[in-house]
Amino acid sequence: MSDTAKPSVLFVCVHNAGRSQMAAGFLAHLAGDRVHVNSAGSLPADQVNPAAVAAMAEVGIDITAAAPKVLTAEAVQASDYVITMGCGDACPVFPGRTYLDWQLDDPAGKGVDAVRPIRDEIRRRVDALLAEIGSR
Repeated sequence: MSDTAKPSVLFVCVHNAGRSQMAAGFLAHLAGDRVHVNSAGSLPADQVNPAAVAAMAEVGIDITAAAPKVLTAEAVQASDYVITMGCGDACPVFPGRTYLDWQLDDPAGKGVDAVRPIRDEIRRRVDALLAEIGSR
């Protein structure tokens, strides 16, 4: 990443339907156009988890237009930061990228009450990530 380049962050989880979508929503909301944000999944679902959509709406972030996308080596290679959330070894590794693994509960099959604490933990981690990006 050059000093003038906009940093790029890729959030990856298995289905790209909950954790990674919430993280991408938070980072896009908080960073605006200062960071390029993507998300993907090793086995993408058909749609974003409705409980994740509802939980994010409660904090004023609309992720209804988000759609699960397949993880590609190109997406990883194009990212400065790759944040994995339970996708294990499915994520390819390229030199020069910053890799972080966030251990978070999977919101799949859970109602909004169970998703809120996951959402709040993702927000905390996104805040810390944004501070790290800003310090580089």
